[in-house]
Amino acid sequence: AGKNFEKGFEPALGLVPGYKPLPPSSDITYDIADEDIPESFDCRVQWPDCYTVKEIRDQGCCGGCWAFAASEVISDRICIASKGKQQVEVSAEDALTCSGAGTCQGGFPNRVFDYYIDSGVVTGGLLGSHKGCQPYTIAHTSPCPKDLPTPKCERSCIAGYNRTYTQDKHFGSKAYGLKVESVQKELMTNGPVCHAVKLIGWGVDNGVDYWLVANSWGTTWGEQGYFKIIRGTNECWFEVGFETVLPKLE
Repeated sequence: AGKNFEKGFEPALGLVPGYKPLPPSSDITYDIADEDIPESFDCRVQWPDCYTVKEIRDQGCCGGCWAFAASEVISDRICIASKGKQQVEVSAEDALTCSGAGTCQGGFPNRVFDYYIDSGVVTGGLLGSHKGCQPYTIAHTSPCPKDLPTPKCERSCIAGYNRTYTQDKHFGSKAYGLKVESVQKELMTNGPVCHAVKLIGWGVDNGVDYWLVANSWGTTWGEQGYFKIIRGTNECWFEVGFETVLPKLE
């Protein structure tokens, strides 16, 4: 990302140490030959009609990157799988507070996928948006407190929303891990991939191979909310632990 994480951001780092990602699935195959993988790829360009693919969210002072990455990937993949017919902004608030996958002190993205498959997740927009069933509620302050409490799970929608919490649920069908060798084909076929951040593509910059990643620290961080990390050398262990999920379309 080209930036040291100042102390004010430390509490917003939220993947639990010792996290064990999902194993790859033998059922997932791709109709893409190795020689057909391009030098660069960007999900925002590939699926321009899916607005969530281009969206940068802000987790505020909560160490809920795990909930944000998972809910962002789910949102994007619903749109991509439906060929743009279903534009859904999945609630990071619901994933954070009701999935049982973690807290503002850290959590597990793949448990959000389990929640999505077994119980469903509701919709919810950005902080202050009043959009969807459960919009996000945690703002960013400077510095962030280290003991920020996680909001209580509320199985209800905001006042004035036109569906009940149960009616608003969206469900997934299958979650799986990815070996780094499969990630490019997965991105090209099904869309963004989860890694406590959202992987959306790759490229080459001045001869250096990189992954293109969307963070959830707002648009003032990094390159308007995005960052690049070296590809092909397992930089900062980034190439271990890719995971994703397939939606069950309505």
